[in-house]
Amino acid sequence: MNRNSLLNQPRRCFWAKTDLSMAYHDVEWGVPLHDDQKLFEFLVLDGAQAGLSWEIILQKRESYRRAFAQFDPQKVARFNAHDFRRLLQDEGIVRNRLKIQSAIGNARAFLIVQEQFDNFDNYLWRFVNGHPLVHHCRRPGDIPTRSRESDKLSGDLKSRGFTFVGTTICYAFMQAAGLVNDHLVRCARYTQVQQS
Repeated sequence: MNRNSLLNQPRRCFWAKTDLSMAYHDVEWGVPLHDDQKLFEFLVLDGAQAGLSWEIILQKRESYRRAFAQFDPQKVARFNAHDFRRLLQDEGIVRNRLKIQSAIGNARAFLIVQEQFDNFDNYLWRFVNGHPLVHHCRRPGDIPTRSRESDKLSGDLKSRGFTFVGTTICYAFMQAAGLVNDHLVRCARYTQVQQS
């Protein structure tokens, strides 16, 4: 990238450095999300990310979509032992037994929540009273890794049989799905996502 193209770039959060992470940052991260299938996708991907970098998960995202039936929770909930073995052999995803089991088990728990609350969106957004929490972070160190809301979400998901939903994972999920706006104040997206 030459100097002129760098000058024409919008201001972004510190972590958006590659083409893949910049595209994700500029289009998805922090935008209030109300689509159940996309919410399930982020739930699976954030669980898969545990202990890894988000960049690795973004690189594997298309493989995850293919492997997990485009993140259709009804289809994933029907995965059987054959599907589990297939996923363990899939080099395009994180081949961790517990994470794969979690994705399948979480699909089944997800369907139960959908049934109880009409959709997962209704269930999820209660944790922030239906409105995104807007933080005013000026430096990377200002961005929290958990919150009172993510603690509550984590505890409630666990009580419903979800796994890989610790409070840090839940907080990352909330950031991705726009329940929290953690774009830095100087980032162009900070104001833009509030108008979404």
